[in-house]
Amino acid sequence: MATRRANILILCKTYPSPSKRYAETSCVAGMEETGRLIRLYPVPFRFLTEKQRFRKWQWINARIEKTRDDHRPESHRIYVDDLQTQDPLSKRQNWLERRNAIQPIPIFASFEELEAARQEHDISLGLLRPGRLVDLEINPTREKNWTREELDKLMQLQKQGELFLETGKSVRLLQKIPFDFYYHYECETPAGAQIFKNKIVDWEVCALYRKLMAQHGPKGWEAPFRDKLMRQLGETDLLFLMGNMHRHRHQWLIVSLIYPPKEPQQPLF
Repeated sequence: MATRRANILILCKTYPSPSKRYAETSCVAGMEETGRLIRLYPVPFRFLTEKQRFRKWQWINARIEKTRDDHRPESHRIYVDDLQTQDPLSKRQNWLERRNAIQPIPIFASFEELEAARQEHDISLGLLRPGRLVDLEINPTREKNWTREELDKLMQLQKQGELFLETGKSVRLLQKIPFDFYYHYECETPAGAQIFKNKIVDWEVCALYRKLMAQHGPKGWEAPFRDKLMRQLGETDLLFLMGNMHRHRHQWLIVSLIYPPKEPQQPLF
C-alpha cells in the first residue's frame, strides 16, 4: 500500500505487551489535523532511539501506511526512521492549547453511543466522557509473572544479541504489571443512568502503579493509587480514549486517560 506523511497529535500509549515478531509492542493512538483518530501499531517503543521516541501531547510528522492485516479503518503502520517531532502542547491556561487541539474530535456521551457508532460505522477508536466514576476494580492477574511463552517473546532480541540501542544502552526486561485495572463508570442513556466497566491499559496508569509500589511497597501503593484515579481524576473533565480489540471488535479498552481541569464556572449575574 502507498505511504503518506501525516501530522499526528499523540494521545495514547498503552503499556507494552509481549510480541512474537517485535519482542514487545505498544499501541499508540492520536489525532490527525482533521480530528480523525488514528492507531499506530505495532510500535516497539522501548527499542526506539531517543531521537525516535515521542510523547503524549506531542505533534509528530511521520510516514504511515494503512495496515494490511488489521482492517480497522484507523489502524496504520508508522515508519519511525525519519519522523519529526514538535514540543508537547502546553498545560498552561487551564489546558487551553490542549483543549483547542482536540476540539475537532467528537465526544460520545455514553458507552452505548460509542458501541452503536462501531456497529454502524465500524469505528474502533473514540473519545468518551463518563458521567461519573463509580469504582476502581483492581484484580490480580491470573499469572503473577510472565508465562514461559511470553518470556520467550520478550527475550528473543537478547538471545540474538540485539538488545542494545544505537546509544549503546541495553533495554531492561519488561516488567509485568501483576494487576488488571478496571473503571466502573456511569453514563446517561435513553433508558436512564447505566453503569459500564472497561479495562484500563494506559501506560501512564501502569507507570503510576510502578512508582507507588517503589515508594510505598506492596501494602501501601493501593491507597494513593485509588486516590489518584478516583478522587483526583474524578475532579477533572475526564475523558476516556477508547479502543476496541482487533479480533474482538465488541470488546473495548480504555487506552488513554485525558484529564483537563474543569473549566471555571461562570457567574450567573
